[in-house]
Amino acid sequence: MAKKSMVEREKKRQRLVAKYAEKRASLKEIANDESKPMEERFKARLKLAELPRNSSPTRLHNRCQLTGRPHAYYRKLKVSRIMLRDLGSKGLAPGLVKSSW
Repeated sequence: MAKKSMVEREKKRQRLVAKYAEKRASLKEIANDESKPMEERFKARLKLAELPRNSSPTRLHNRCQLTGRPHAYYRKLKVSRIMLRDLGSKGLAPGLVKSSW
């Protein structure tokens, strides 16, 4: 089980990303528009830099929904490899059979 503080920090980042997504997208559009004057694009970049760092989607990290483990995460199932093995052993993951010999 991951530390509760790390899981909560990740949830906070997800909320911030959702909150600032529209504002961030509009500022990026202005900043990357070649037809706009250089000063306007520069101001958009400065405003973009003033936004909270954790509002950037690149700072999000995938975590297992059952344990909060950040490594060995299967995107399709949203669980880590360890929990996938446990679910397979218990027969809770449809179509998955843990091999044993």
